[in-house]
Amino acid sequence: MAHDATQLSPLSATMSHGLTGRLRVPGDKSISHRALIFGALARGKTRISGLLESEDVLNTAKAMAAFGAHIVKDDDGVWYVDGVGTGSLVEPSNVLDFGNSGTGVRLVMGLAGAHAFSTTFMGDESLSSRPMARVLDPLREMGVEVLGRSGDRLPLTIRGAEPAAPITYRVPMASAQVKSCVLLAGLNMAGTTTVIEPIKTRDHTERMLRGFGATLGESVNEAGETILTIEGLQALKAQDVTVPGDPSSAAFPIVAALITPDSNLVIDDILLNESRTGLITTLLEMGADITIENERESGGERIGNIRVRSSSLKGVTVPADRAPSMIDEYPVLSVAASFAEGETRMEGLEELRVKESDRLSAVAAGLKANGVPHEEGGDYLVVSGGANEIGGGMVTTHLDHRIAMSFLVLGLAVHKPVTVDDAAIINTSFPGFADLLGTLGASFSRG
Repeated sequence: MAHDATQLSPLSATMSHGLTGRLRVPGDKSISHRALIFGALARGKTRISGLLESEDVLNTAKAMAAFGAHIVKDDDGVWYVDGVGTGSLVEPSNVLDFGNSGTGVRLVMGLAGAHAFSTTFMGDESLSSRPMARVLDPLREMGVEVLGRSGDRLPLTIRGAEPAAPITYRVPMASAQVKSCVLLAGLNMAGTTTVIEPIKTRDHTERMLRGFGATLGESVNEAGETILTIEGLQALKAQDVTVPGDPSSAAFPIVAALITPDSNLVIDDILLNESRTGLITTLLEMGADITIENERESGGERIGNIRVRSSSLKGVTVPADRAPSMIDEYPVLSVAASFAEGETRMEGLEELRVKESDRLSAVAAGLKANGVPHEEGGDYLVVSGGANEIGGGMVTTHLDHRIAMSFLVLGLAVHKPVTVDDAAIINTSFPGFADLLGTLGASFSRG
C-alpha cells in the first residue's frame, strides 16, 4: 500500500539492556469495543473502567453515540453509557467513520443490519482495502440490502430489512468478528438466531452477553462444532465493567523482555482468557521464562500478572489449530523466533492475509529488510533464528500498528537500529507505546 512520505512519523529502536519494572498495558481492545456496544444496547447506565482509549475504540464510541446512546467520560477516566435498549437504535445522521478498526466496523454492521434504516460506513485507506463480505453475506441472508463498491469494501451503505429474518449460519472461517456480527444482529431482531462454529474462536461476545443478562444457548454437536443460539430482543441490564489489560498489547513487552539481556518485567492485570493465550503457550514451549502471578477472576474473565525474564529460546512448530487464539501475535512471535535456536514454523496463517495489511507478507518483508532468514508460504511462515548481524533495516508498516511495534521490539535486541516508517499508526491500539517502554529501559529515537 502506498504511503505519503510527508505524513509519516518514523521511529527507530536501538540496542537496549535490562528492561525492568512493572507496567500496565492498555485495556483489552476486544472487550473495550464490546463494553461500549453492550452498554448502548442495555437499559440504564453502564460504567466502564480501564477502557482502551485508542483511535479504534473511540470510533466505536462515536458510532454508538450516533445510534442514540449517551456516552461521557468523567474526570477519573471512567466512561458511562446510557443505553437505548435492544432493537431500539436510531438512524445515524452522518456517516460512521471507523478509521482503522476492523473489529468495530464488523460488529456494528451486525447492529445496523437488524434495524430498518440506512447506515453508511467508511474507514481509512487500510480498512477500505479489507474484505467485508464475510459479515455482509450472513446479513444479506437476513434480508439486509448492501450498496457499495465491488468486492464489498468500504465505503458502503447497508439498509436493514423490515422485518429482518433470523437465520442459522455456519461460520466458514475461524472468525470471532463474523460470529459476533451474527449474534449481535440476532439479538436485535425477533426470533431465534443460530451460529455454528466449526472452529472455536475467542468468546468475549458470549461472556459479555451473559454478563449483561442475556440467555445464550451453547452446545457441541457430534462433529465437535459449537452451536450458539440466541433469542432476539432480550432486555439487557446495565453493568459495571472493568476492562483487563490486552494480551495482544502485552505481547510486545513480553517478547522485548525475552530477547533483551538482563530483563525482568511484570505486566499487571492481563486478560488470561484461554481463547487469547496461544502466544504464552507457544513461548513456554520455546523455553521462555514466563510465570503467572496473582491469578484471579474478574467479571467472568480470568486475569493475572505476567512476569517475564530474558530467556534462551528454541524453535518450535506452532500448529494451525492454535491460530485463532493468537492470530494477532504472529508478527511479534516472528521476532521472538528470530532469536531462537533453530527453525520456528507457523502454520494456518491464511487469516493474516486480510488483517490491517497482508500481515504475512508484511512480516516477511520486515524480516528480509533486517536479514532474518525465513520462508513465506501461502499460509505458513518459517523463521530461522540465530543468524549473525541481523537488524539495521527500514520496515514498511503498511498502516499496520502490529507490524510497527513488532519490528521496534526487534530493534531493542540487535546492534544495528531498526526503523519503522510510521509509528503514529501505533495509536490505534497502544497509545504511548514508545514512552511506556522507554520508562523501562527501552531506547527509541525519532526522525
